Amino acid sequence: MTANLLNGREIAKDYRAGLAEEVEKLKNNGITPNLTVIIAGNDGASLSYVRSKNRAAEKIGMTSDIVHLDEDVTEDEVLEELDRLNNDDNVSGILVQVPLPEHVSEEKVLESIAPHKDVDGFSPVNIGRMYTGQRTFIPCTPLGIMELLKQTGPLEGKDVAVIGRSHIVGQPVAKLLTDQNATVTLMHSRTKNMTDKLSGFDVIVSAVGSPALVKAEHVKDGAIVIDVGNTMVGDKLVGDVDFDAVKEKAGWITPVPGGVGPLTITMVLNNTLLAAKWHNGVE
Repeated sequence: MTANLLNGREIAKDYRAGLAEEVEKLKNNGITPNLTVIIAGNDGASLSYVRSKNRAAEKIGMTSDIVHLDEDVTEDEVLEELDRLNNDDNVSGILVQVPLPEHVSEEKVLESIAPHKDVDGFSPVNIGRMYTGQRTFIPCTPLGIMELLKQTGPLEGKDVAVIGRSHIVGQPVAKLLTDQNATVTLMHSRTKNMTDKLSGFDVIVSAVGSPALVKAEHVKDGAIVIDVGNTMVGDKLVGDVDFDAVKEKAGWITPVPGGVGPLTITMVLNNTLLAAKWHNGVE
């Protein structure tokens, strides 16, 4: 048996086509969604990622701007720039590319993004709204994971292992899975005999950045395996899953690259569209 491939690029392409139609409808009503990204410094990987978001937004008809600040920018200057964007009605969604320079508090900056423009879904306000079932922006990678899992059938009653307890991926995706009536076990670096326990689960979501952590012997026949890992080994990008071996045992599997990543950027666009709608009273 060879697993069905969850091709994130193809799924994202279809999803973005739908977003483009929604953007066109808004523009016909005089509303143009805008995504603005703040980046400080000249890290090559960060710059490339920001530009890819910029291109993706423009491709579906949004406008997108990059605010590129110097590496030696002060924290106050970053906060002043954020305040300007928070109060600019032409800006629908704001992202701050991390990591920030060491002398700038990431926590303070992210908390300063207006919740109604926080399309990453990282602000404490939006995280709190998610956990209490209110309308809000869901963090983009968890939202992308849930879109991938839609391709595999209902989640109700499934036993799911989520490896990694970050506030960005692990904990939010555990909440979203629970909302779908799955039974979720959240695993992490202090979990005893973690990989030995995995073979009992219907779904495995791994998001720790540990290459080849999940091997074929850890996976139940026919399981759904979502690999969120993203690590450079030499000149190759790899995930947390031993892909070549696990694909011969799993029922569904995501590749790295080309699995979760394209859906993460897609959900940034999704949240930006929602921000434009909600700000303008469009349901």
